[in-house]
Amino acid sequence: MSQLQPSTPSSGSEHTSRAWLTVVGAFFTFFCSVGFLNAFGVFQDYYQSHQLSGYSSFDISWIGSFSTFALFAGAPIAGVLVDRVEPTILLTCGSLAMLASIFMTSLCQEYYQFFLAQAVLLGASMSCLFCPAIATVSRYFHKNKGLAMGVTVGGSSAGGVIWPIVLDEFLNKNGVSFGWTIRIVGFIMLPLLFLAVLTVIPPVGKTGDDYHHHRILTDEEKRNEIHEGVGAHEVPQEQASTQKQGPVSLLKNTTFIVLCLGLAISYLGMFSPFFYATSYAQSLGHSTSFAFYLVSIINAASLVGRILPGVLADRYGHFNLCGSAALLSGVTAFCWTAATSAGGLVVWCLAYGFTSGAIMSLQSACAAHLASHELHGTAVGFLMGSVALTALFGTPISGQLVGSYGYLALSMYAGASLVVGGLLIFVAQFNLGRKIFARQ
Repeated sequence: MSQLQPSTPSSGSEHTSRAWLTVVGAFFTFFCSVGFLNAFGVFQDYYQSHQLSGYSSFDISWIGSFSTFALFAGAPIAGVLVDRVEPTILLTCGSLAMLASIFMTSLCQEYYQFFLAQAVLLGASMSCLFCPAIATVSRYFHKNKGLAMGVTVGGSSAGGVIWPIVLDEFLNKNGVSFGWTIRIVGFIMLPLLFLAVLTVIPPVGKTGDDYHHHRILTDEEKRNEIHEGVGAHEVPQEQASTQKQGPVSLLKNTTFIVLCLGLAISYLGMFSPFFYATSYAQSLGHSTSFAFYLVSIINAASLVGRILPGVLADRYGHFNLCGSAALLSGVTAFCWTAATSAGGLVVWCLAYGFTSGAIMSLQSACAAHLASHELHGTAVGFLMGSVALTALFGTPISGQLVGSYGYLALSMYAGASLVVGGLLIFVAQFNLGRKIFARQ
């Protein structure tokens, strides 16, 4: 198991300083990008009572929803590019575009201005941040891929905890104007993104003969794992063909397609609590301050949910943990409206944040499992692109359900989508290993 170490081929451990510096930088990219997107529940409520008070919650939700769509829709392009150019180029372009979108949002007054700055430009810029981060981290780690991915994606949860608190403190408690609040956010992001550009760099020897040698060793390590009894299955024919044929074969890989379908269906309802936990608490008569903190509570639990299951997945299988997390998230979503008291809401948010966080961290590890190292960026990009449309329509559908039928209908919708998605992830796992709960 020690013949291949992505950071330095001759090293005896994946846990090198260079590898973990890359994880730290990747953590910052998720903190500033997806982490900020996870705080949109605060904007949803603030816009409805301030700049966009003349618009319905359904209309406002399209800003956050389209931002998510742009993030995922741009992922296939960013994923292919990261396998062909240095991640520094994409990270630099994404960082500049994201900072531009933040400072432009601080000047917005009209709906179309918010949509262009916070939905279109912000979402597109995030594709150039998270794809290089995930792909580069996955090339450093094999045995501990779940742990590394969990820490990396945990940056989005950390951002989801901190950004709502920052926004609430400035907007609702200290009387800072909206414009300066958003500018302060931009100034906080600036050094973090700069550090990410400096630290997220690929392992040594990624071109020419060195890169070919790296790929051969990867295949050899998989054979050694099978020989040692670590993997209870042969390397799937689909995966072998993916390694030989290149990116197009991913689209012919049945296991990959089923995995994408399961996650796409899960995304229909997965973000509903992130966007509507605040408004649900307010509908029960809880204070605005308490309601705002629920978004941070969900994301705090999600941070733990992205790291701990990643460690377990390295031992028990990424597909097993990802499918289980989706099923448990669905069961928790079904119980949403049973939580009415302040204590009940906190417990529910902790439970949902933990289970849904595991989906976010393990989905990329599952995709990387189906591709060779040189195609990790492409696999992650294609996976994220497959959920673009469901991420786009999921939140507006949630808003329409709340407006027409109430929060019980929303909880049933979110729960059903997660349960169906979780079952399909297990179908993909069975198709890969031909055995229920096989380690994949």
